[in-house]
Amino acid sequence: MYEYKFVNVEVSLWSGKSKENHQEIIRQHAAEGWRLNQIFAPPTNASGQTHHMELIFERTVEDRNS
Repeated sequence: MYEYKFVNVEVSLWSGKSKENHQEIIRQHAAEGWRLNQIFAPPTNASGQTHHMELIFERTVEDRNS
């Protein structure tokens, strides 16, 4: 069984770059046992630019019944 964590990172409309260091966010979560599963950047305006990207992490959950 897996559990998931979703982290939103804002993206600058001017530069198209993340406002936070997304690589550091990934490293920090990896140190806590999370694995990066996907980066999702939905288009949110008419020109197709996104306001944020969503980092999706997963990790195994131990069976609590064992």
